[in-house]
Amino acid sequence: MVLRKPLLLFLQLLAARQIADQSAPQWDYRDTNRWIADYPTCGGSQQSPINLDHYTSIGSLKPALKFRNYAQPFAGRLTLVNNGHTADIVLPETVRGPRPTITGGLLDGVYEAQSVHFHWGAPGGARGSEHTVNGYRYDVEIHIVHKNMKYGNAQEAMQHPDGLAVLAVMINIVDIPQTYYPGLNIVFNSLPRVRAANTNTTIINQLSLNHFLGDVDTRNFFAYRGSLTTPPCSEAVTWHVFPRPLLISREMIQRFFELRQTNGAPLWNNYRPLQALNRRQVYRRKGGI
Repeated sequence: MVLRKPLLLFLQLLAARQIADQSAPQWDYRDTNRWIADYPTCGGSQQSPINLDHYTSIGSLKPALKFRNYAQPFAGRLTLVNNGHTADIVLPETVRGPRPTITGGLLDGVYEAQSVHFHWGAPGGARGSEHTVNGYRYDVEIHIVHKNMKYGNAQEAMQHPDGLAVLAVMINIVDIPQTYYPGLNIVFNSLPRVRAANTNTTIINQLSLNHFLGDVDTRNFFAYRGSLTTPPCSEAVTWHVFPRPLLISREMIQRFFELRQTNGAPLWNNYRPLQALNRRQVYRRKGGI
């Protein structure tokens, strides 16, 4: 049997994750302060997420973010995975060949898209974004993870301060949304098929990475240097956080609350508490090109 390249890539990435999971200590969100025992970097001085403050950030970041191949459909179908911690999608190449990339902002280099995952709260109104803006927590946070192209793979990139870049898109719940996001709705409609941990489903619709941005205002963002928000908490991430949220129906977001952890417990509140800023600079960009 001949495997198409995107499928082969996904299987290789999935196998690598499974191998890593077998050797890495187990963790969950019940007590994130315990992560440091198995993952010392989680106690570092440049950890994420943080609160982003309009009044203390530096409003002098000039370069806009530039997106390449974000509008190009992916060459293969996407696979949505419940890995016990989040709903995760590994991104294949586009129909044009290369993966989507970003440059500009606080980045020095070209970063190619690797995956998308989500953080959310719990039934009853508990909000679940990781970053907050002026102390305000959103309902859901989408992370689009990119790797610096000068590094061979994500594991290598995680060893360097400029290795990774993550775009954070916020979502707030509304009862009657005024905007329809077809790509995100396709993903949300697929969530019931991965209720159990370590299950996956194929999204048959052809999507592009722009579908995960929706109509977010990419000209306005906060940027800072931080870390992964899950173990091993590598301080290798340049963050760009868009503060203006997408407004999405309660019905769609409630589907996250049906997902389960590996132990069968509800997968709720899968966000890390805020970390100390520790004298880091946070930059803010507003409008313009």
